[in-house]
Amino acid sequence: MAIGIASKVNKVYKAARKNAASVYRFHMLRHVYPKLYHDNAMKPIDKKKAVFIEVREETLSSNFKGIYDILVERGYKVSVHFLHMSFVKRSEYVKNCKEMIKDIADAAYVFLDEASDVFAALPIRRKTVVTQLWHACGAFKKFGMSIADKKFGGDRKTLEKYPFHGNYTYMTVSSPEVVWAYEEAMGIKDRNVIKPVGVPRTDYFYDKKAAEEAYRHLYESFPEARGKKVLLYAPTFRGHVNTASTPEELNVERFRNELKDKYVMIFKLHPFVKTRTEIPEECRDFARDLTDGFSIEELLLVSDVCISDYSSLIFEYSILERPMLFYAYDLGSYIDWRGFYYPYEEFVPGRICRTEEELILGVKELETSFDGEKVKKFKEKYMSSCDGKATERVIKMILGE
Repeated sequence: MAIGIASKVNKVYKAARKNAASVYRFHMLRHVYPKLYHDNAMKPIDKKKAVFIEVREETLSSNFKGIYDILVERGYKVSVHFLHMSFVKRSEYVKNCKEMIKDIADAAYVFLDEASDVFAALPIRRKTVVTQLWHACGAFKKFGMSIADKKFGGDRKTLEKYPFHGNYTYMTVSSPEVVWAYEEAMGIKDRNVIKPVGVPRTDYFYDKKAAEEAYRHLYESFPEARGKKVLLYAPTFRGHVNTASTPEELNVERFRNELKDKYVMIFKLHPFVKTRTEIPEECRDFARDLTDGFSIEELLLVSDVCISDYSSLIFEYSILERPMLFYAYDLGSYIDWRGFYYPYEEFVPGRICRTEEELILGVKELETSFDGEKVKKFKEKYMSSCDGKATERVIKMILGE
């Protein structure tokens, strides 16, 4: 009896907390944040002011950096705000949002690379140019309105009530092919908003000096990699953003025993994941977790083979036209959890492996089984606007040059 009463009390308590959170969100998004913006938007717009907004990340993203540097060089007043959504206490997040709102109120240019319900709730001034430089290339796993009411997604009515994608002047994507997916995911109906001008951070892959520096960095940190082929294992996260975990379905010792003569292996985990992969001491001549200290762009450049699952980094990697393998041991459950914009088994430009045995065999057979033409066609279809000049095009677009 006591257990039953406790259970009912717990349900009532959870319902009350949920209702309180809903009221608080409504109050902040519909009243507090818009009023704060309005009160600070009385000043004339500063035509030489640009603000970059990092919604979750702790450092300036590679997608921002090229544009940031050009604007600084041209004499713009440039600032960056780190909101830390989902990764700090609510009071600190609110404080960060308020500081950002005050700063953008008279800015001529605002840049994002992630969704923000706070930003979407603001009455942005018409003369402020807002550019969403989305952090991912192509269109792989579903997000936004595309997954409303799925396990990973939010409630459709709530997403419609509090949209995450609003106020964009421009939204940049990697090719004309994927425009439809972003229109669906972001609920964008204005066909003039989404521009297939390329993703700025992909310019890095066309920089020869960057490649030389990336290899120098690798060999300095992992000397055993010199003279060997490099396998990059870069899976996406599992679960929700604020509790993200990495898959642990890969036995490093087994891979070492099978592949150590020709290969070394490096790990790059999703930035949302806080717990790193444990590499056994006896395997550190073969495998290293380089998540901390290396950008994903660096590791893609120095890798001879990329092993992933459902990560959009495969689009960037296709620029290099190198082999990819897909370790999709949980494909069925992932489709139920989130789903894809294209049929997975027809879409990915490489061998799909469901077990460790298949994955190891896939690596061993790459010399004879790699279909370079398939990767090239994938690149041409989904990355056609990423030709090393995306940053230049974005600058010309937003400045009206």
